[in-house]
Amino acid sequence: MSNLSPTARVILGFLHLGEETGYDIKQVTDRSTRYFWGASYGQIYPELRRLEETGLVRSRDEPRGGVRRRVYELTEAGERTFDEWLREDGPDRFELRDEGLLRLFFADQLEPDGLLALIRRRRAWFERSLAEFRELEEHFGGLGDTTYGAVLDYAIDWMEWNARWFAALERRISRGETPRSRPSQPGGTAAPPPR
Repeated sequence: MSNLSPTARVILGFLHLGEETGYDIKQVTDRSTRYFWGASYGQIYPELRRLEETGLVRSRDEPRGGVRRRVYELTEAGERTFDEWLREDGPDRFELRDEGLLRLFFADQLEPDGLLALIRRRRAWFERSLAEFRELEEHFGGLGDTTYGAVLDYAIDWMEWNARWFAALERRISRGETPRSRPSQPGGTAAPPPR
């Protein structure tokens, strides 16, 4: 099993696509993987230095218009390490951190209007995120049969499902029903599955 840090995986993946600065990696992460694997500047820059020290990336100064820029690229060892990580057989980490869902978990103490406001904010967030992903799909229409395209499809389906789920919860709460869509007994109705 590789000893790459979570941030190193993101960095090697984006450098595999082409040379980038730390700033560029953060920007592309914010437009793509942040929904399932984010990275902050405070993680990216120290990790780039560590990867360079271990020989997995190399860098060069490439100023632009008087602005200092350091561009990074994978070395052969970095390419091999990235390939090994992609092929690695083992349990993949799964961690979902959703503060809105955490608030909802503890929201029984809210009055109906406060609960509805929380639910509407979450629904609106998923609808905005869905719109962003659809814009990405339009912008990168050439993704076609790539794995990037498949992950984008996953993201769109996930956002659509969440927006529908929160809309259904909002309808139930608005009608004065209980939050749960299915009774504790077998035979209840579940939220609609992704398309």
